[in-house]
Amino acid sequence: MFRKLLAMTAAMGLLYGSAASAQTALSFGHVGEPGSLMDVSANRFKEIVAEKLGDEYVVETFGSSQLGSDEQMMQKMRLGTVDFALPSTVFSSVVPEFGVFEMPYLVKDREHMKKIAEEVVWPTLAPAAEEAGYKIIGVWENGFRHITNNVRPINTPADLSGLKLRTPSGEWRVRMFSSYGANPSPMSLSETFTALQTGVMDGQENPLTQISATRFQEVQKFLSLTGHVYTPAYVTVGLNKWNSWPEEVQTALMEAAAETQPFVYETAAKMDEQLLDELSQAMEVNEADKQAFIDASDPIYKEFGEQVEGGQEMVDKAIALGSGS
Repeated sequence: MFRKLLAMTAAMGLLYGSAASAQTALSFGHVGEPGSLMDVSANRFKEIVAEKLGDEYVVETFGSSQLGSDEQMMQKMRLGTVDFALPSTVFSSVVPEFGVFEMPYLVKDREHMKKIAEEVVWPTLAPAAEEAGYKIIGVWENGFRHITNNVRPINTPADLSGLKLRTPSGEWRVRMFSSYGANPSPMSLSETFTALQTGVMDGQENPLTQISATRFQEVQKFLSLTGHVYTPAYVTVGLNKWNSWPEEVQTALMEAAAETQPFVYETAAKMDEQLLDELSQAMEVNEADKQAFIDASDPIYKEFGEQVEGGQEMVDKAIALGSGS
């Protein structure tokens, strides 16, 4: 009887092990905190994938840099140890052409961004990403970026003079703020709160959803609505991992990323309005002189156009797509 019981237990173990092995868990890492746009976007994608693929392929989301910084997740996707990530600015450090989205005031609004995605991202940037070992399957949003700090309100570039400013890893963001007179330093998002709290950094720049979700309002006095850069977020997979999945799975994932996109824009617009009201209760808010920043941005556009292959053509196309937006 005992031997029969052991055999039955072993058989059940094989059955359950076989069922479990049939399910493929897809890790999706990002740096957004709970409630951030990245967080709700990734979870919406997870839901749509479940509707399309059932229990066969299950997306598991890991926010708050649990799977590493943006830079680390980019490396892990190449190695295949992370399936999905949602990089933004960091892509310009891996593929120089993505620096087009580091150009200040390039993107006017979300309708303009839709056109840029269709005419610039998919035909030009996505193939460049593949050459570097990455597959982009969706273009979502990080958002319009604003400056917070503990020194003074930022009205014009001159107000940035000497300010120790945390930035994400992106060569052109650093160059831009350096040209404005700031002291920019790339730093992972997960380390930024402590850097601001201890005074290692005076300020930082991020979309309102990241500012709120990361609680920067607890350690910052001033919020200046500069809107200096709009950063997309790219639903990305390591190319080798992508090629290992069946075609029908690839199709379902591409469709899920595309179907999530309208939710992302709608949610982002609502968050911008709601969070500005909330953040204004915790920080002094001012509208920056955007024209002063635009006037000071000519050198960075010139450098990008000269130093990145095809850079000027991408900038020209993106600007032309904004006429009438």
